Amino acid sequence: MTSQGREQALERMRVAGVSRPARDTFARHYDHLAAGATGLIAEADVEPALPTVQLEDVQVDAEQERAALGRTVVLTLNGGLGTSMGLAGPKSLLPVRDGLSFLDITVRQVLALRERHGIPLPLILMDSFSTQDPTLEALAGYPDLAVDDLPLDFLQSQEPKLRADDLTPVTWETDPRLEWCPPGHGDLYPSLLASGLLEALIEDGYRYAFVSNVDNLGAVPDGRLAAWFAASGAGYAAEVCPRTEMDKKGGHLVRRRSDGRLVLRDTAQTAEDEMVHFMDADTHPYVNTNNLWFDLQRLHTMLTERGGVLELPLIRNAKTVDPTDKGSTPVVQIESAMGGAVELFDDAVSVGVTRERFVPVKTTNELTLLRSDVYRVDDSTYRLSRTMDPAPVVDLDKDHYGMIGDLDARFPAGVPSLVEATRFEVQGDWRFGSGVRVVGAARLGPEGGTVEDGSTLGTPAPGQA
Repeated sequence: MTSQGREQALERMRVAGVSRPARDTFARHYDHLAAGATGLIAEADVEPALPTVQLEDVQVDAEQERAALGRTVVLTLNGGLGTSMGLAGPKSLLPVRDGLSFLDITVRQVLALRERHGIPLPLILMDSFSTQDPTLEALAGYPDLAVDDLPLDFLQSQEPKLRADDLTPVTWETDPRLEWCPPGHGDLYPSLLASGLLEALIEDGYRYAFVSNVDNLGAVPDGRLAAWFAASGAGYAAEVCPRTEMDKKGGHLVRRRSDGRLVLRDTAQTAEDEMVHFMDADTHPYVNTNNLWFDLQRLHTMLTERGGVLELPLIRNAKTVDPTDKGSTPVVQIESAMGGAVELFDDAVSVGVTRERFVPVKTTNELTLLRSDVYRVDDSTYRLSRTMDPAPVVDLDKDHYGMIGDLDARFPAGVPSLVEATRFEVQGDWRFGSGVRVVGAARLGPEGGTVEDGSTLGTPAPGQA
């Protein structure tokens, strides 16, 4: 059945217009999956990996920054719909600060850098079929964003979800769109090649790429990092930062004992009984930010030598065909992470950065923190900065706050002040008035209720008023 399933899946992809490099990559991963590969990385096979250098130790001058950024393109992943938070459209269009969306702030950060350094600095989004049209419509409000003849976006590919029982493409007549899934952001590399964008960038004189997720507003193209990476001569660099409780399940870099190479390990690549080691911040104190730098020419050479296929580590993602219906058909999604490419470069390095460069928003907990006074946005550069360190831990009841609509309904006047908080935990159905302040650690129980205007919650730490 697996041979039949492989050919059925590839034929579906061909009919749908999926590129040859993407189909070949899928076929390679399918073969590994059918052979029993799990993609798991055992703790015994790796050792902790500390940053090669800390950004705070990097010394460059303004001209080095300008020169390196002048040869850099910004690639931003924008394929997600934010369905886990109840969104139906692109996650990047969600308002997050002062009426501005992730996309608005990302674009304005790039435009501000262009003006400051007098450089082109193209911003190009990797969209999905679901996000492309509304995203391009939103970008029409920024007529100066396009650079020369470069596009504003390119499309990631898609692949069939596979039945967990026989690895044939699943059929779901209720909503055929759910028969398809994105192949993970490791698809960045074959899609860059298949779209022609990789060659176009090189022909236009660009040498370096900075890549990040659109929902990480801390991921600003940084001149010091660009200059450091250019001077290093490395083909690939990953930004890592200290772990906190809120990202204890975040992926991290480790070093493979068998060959000494840096490897990215995510939760989907970790056995359940080894998660205790995975989440041990003493052993693995840094989290992968998914902010990446790579040499465009080195990537092009690597892809062309390998027929457009990079052997990124397999991620076997077990789901149901309808993610909102746990009783629907069990499926397997074949995925890969763009950060997995770190092990393909023998000179890959990592750089330690501060938490200000890693502000991911995967849940409403993180969105609450981003919307609070723990962060501020500069009016001219649109950079995010923290007003306190460390940031408090936010833990909201998923049943009442897990979806954007529910969150907004319970904080109609905005989220509380958290700048004096260490922990903000809410169970039950609570509705918050305006001017609420959290000091120290605060916990609201499951009984629910109303938090009145101007209330102060929490138990102040020693020395707090």
